[in-house]
Amino acid sequence: MYKPHFQIKYGSSAAKAYKADALLLLQQLPSNSVDLIITSPPYCVGKEYEKSTSVQDFLTEHIRIFPELARVLKPGGSLCWQVGNHVRSGRLTPLDALVYFASTFTPQLILRNRIVWTFGHGVHCANRFSGRHETILWFTKGEKYKFNLDPVRIPQKYPGKRYYKGPKAGEWSGNPKGKNPGDVWDIPNVKAKHPEKTKHPCQFPIALVSRLVTALSKPGGLVMDPYLGSGTTAVVALKQRRNFIGSEKKAAYLKIAKGRIEQLKSGTLKIRDDVPVRIPDPTESVSIIPPHFAAFKKSARTAKTKRLKQTE
Repeated sequence: MYKPHFQIKYGSSAAKAYKADALLLLQQLPSNSVDLIITSPPYCVGKEYEKSTSVQDFLTEHIRIFPELARVLKPGGSLCWQVGNHVRSGRLTPLDALVYFASTFTPQLILRNRIVWTFGHGVHCANRFSGRHETILWFTKGEKYKFNLDPVRIPQKYPGKRYYKGPKAGEWSGNPKGKNPGDVWDIPNVKAKHPEKTKHPCQFPIALVSRLVTALSKPGGLVMDPYLGSGTTAVVALKQRRNFIGSEKKAAYLKIAKGRIEQLKSGTLKIRDDVPVRIPDPTESVSIIPPHFAAFKKSARTAKTKRLKQTE
């Protein structure tokens, strides 16, 4: 068995992280030992931590690793696999489709939700619509599983709504605990000015992982992230009083993860709460239309008028 690269206690919980290949670490773990696995694997798009840019390599790796993921999960445990899109020469491959295909070779994994994670910022595209979402595939091992809805409910959009027909017509229809957050989550991604930003190029927001850990595991359980990266899953697991185990091949990222756990312990870790995206006030500088925008619109209107007259 590998020796932990670091091991940190946090209250009654503990985190272990290994400098190791994900598959090799999984193969050394006991069967039926992990309550929840949350991760975002390399997308094969040329990031600094990737060796391949091949979609076929991505698929092959998933077909190899999914049986081990299922083996280490406890019956009723959950697997949350977050991916985006592979884009090359303007051609897009939805990686969640490949992940689902790979999962079909491991029949004990059952897909429960395809969660769409949407965010307002990212790379601006000129020849296609800009990508503003990624997905999380939530699988369970077997038919019986844990799902704690109440702790992740969100405020009702229409708290005063009432039943309009049937025996409860006229009565309040909303749940005072809040509503089910649904399968489309609007949570800001971690970009340059995000308070949680580290030097890792592709970082989970804490709010995203918190919903999954809270809903799909219990305090004292074991959460795993086989592609640890910046350590967000580890931070959330400890913060929610779960134990954690994870693997990462790059020492630089393990250093970032360890640093964030130490900040959690000291109370200095920066966290963006799971709240709606702030809408700027119309009087703020970012909301005021610059002069060149107005000039462009005037020029466009003039050109449009000229075209219309020419067609008359």
